[in-house]
Amino acid sequence: MRQRAPFEIAPKMRPLAPRRTGVVGVLEVGTSKIVCMIARLKPREATSSLRRRTHSVDVLGIGHTSAHGIKGGTVIDMERAEHAIRRAVDAAERMAGAQIASVIVSLAGGRLASEHFNAEVDLPEPAVAEGDIRRVLDAASTFAVGEGRTILHALPVGYALDGAGGIGEPRGMLGRRLGVDLHVVTAEAAAVRNLLLCIERCHLGVEAMVAAPYAAALSTLADDESELGVTLIDFGAGTTTVAVVENGHCVHVDGIAIGGQHVTNDVARGLSTRLADAERLKSLHGGVMAMGADEREMLTVPSISDDHDLPRAIPKARLVRIVRPRVEEIVELVRDRLHASGHAAGAGRRIVLTGGAAQLTGLAELVGNILGPQVRIGRPLGISKLPEATRGAPFAVATGLLVYPQVAGLEHFEARRRRLSEGDGSGYFSRVGHWLREAF
Repeated sequence: MRQRAPFEIAPKMRPLAPRRTGVVGVLEVGTSKIVCMIARLKPREATSSLRRRTHSVDVLGIGHTSAHGIKGGTVIDMERAEHAIRRAVDAAERMAGAQIASVIVSLAGGRLASEHFNAEVDLPEPAVAEGDIRRVLDAASTFAVGEGRTILHALPVGYALDGAGGIGEPRGMLGRRLGVDLHVVTAEAAAVRNLLLCIERCHLGVEAMVAAPYAAALSTLADDESELGVTLIDFGAGTTTVAVVENGHCVHVDGIAIGGQHVTNDVARGLSTRLADAERLKSLHGGVMAMGADEREMLTVPSISDDHDLPRAIPKARLVRIVRPRVEEIVELVRDRLHASGHAAGAGRRIVLTGGAAQLTGLAELVGNILGPQVRIGRPLGISKLPEATRGAPFAVATGLLVYPQVAGLEHFEARRRRLSEGDGSGYFSRVGHWLREAF
């Protein structure tokens, strides 16, 4: 274990000012698809729904293409991944009629993990002031994480006064000691660096890197779900990632390197067909719950060899028998990881499924049998001008990246910024510059 160096924190963006309109570009780099979206964020009045959002999101352009050079959410072929990213970005820019210089990027690979750090400070005055909150957050930020890990997020989950926890906003409250619980999300440094390098080779800057399940939660969860407690499971092609949200805060993130592509591989092996044909069979006819008519319904399976071999006919029930064991394995692994994290008790009350593999027929029922009865498929909420084909669970992460600038200010990296400035922030002009950046 060692102290985290400043350059090993993934890029973080300044929050979007509440009264400022801005155009943002986002990039979801997945194992099966790469999605680029460009949107305009406009200040909006407070409403009873999606109360945490300060801006409306109008999509201007979208481009998505098949991913190449990506495996398990990480870059394995720099050149092929670069070409795929360029195609997606070019399509989005053409549709939007505008060019982007930087993007907010999602990360699903790199073995996402969570840690919690706590700190307390004495209060010089009875009432909690802004400076006290900054001091306790700085104290919690002096943590150490594992060798070869990079920090993606540092999210204050809750505060405590004189040992009494559950405080969301301590400003102005009375007490003698102020404490904080800081949730830190980390990923493998190599995965982060290679993805950053690949995007930079496309002549794009990276404004921020966001854990994929956290992004999906930002776009699909209703306010009451976030408050009462919910587990979001993002079933991607190469990874399955999890975010647990309680009391409006993301309190746990995890991921396993198994996803929908592994189901496709099982189908290709089990039916001796090409991967492309196996993916088509899975997408059109795949399911995890057997139906009475499945033994009678026949499917055509193309041969894996040349075109001279005739396709075969199999009952749909055979496809279900191939798909279900792998999906059960994934859900059971998620259940075991939640139990190990200590979040299983609240996690099973409400479950939201996102990602391309979430569209498998019967998945919600299977997850309900293993994890908990209240399961729904998550779709992007509150995103305007989104094409019909992109309003489903597969685009939850990309749309969540559009929401992220509104909550970027919740994260705490002040200690890092002060180390980088070497104390230069105490002057008059520096303070004025800081005020101007925050206000405008």
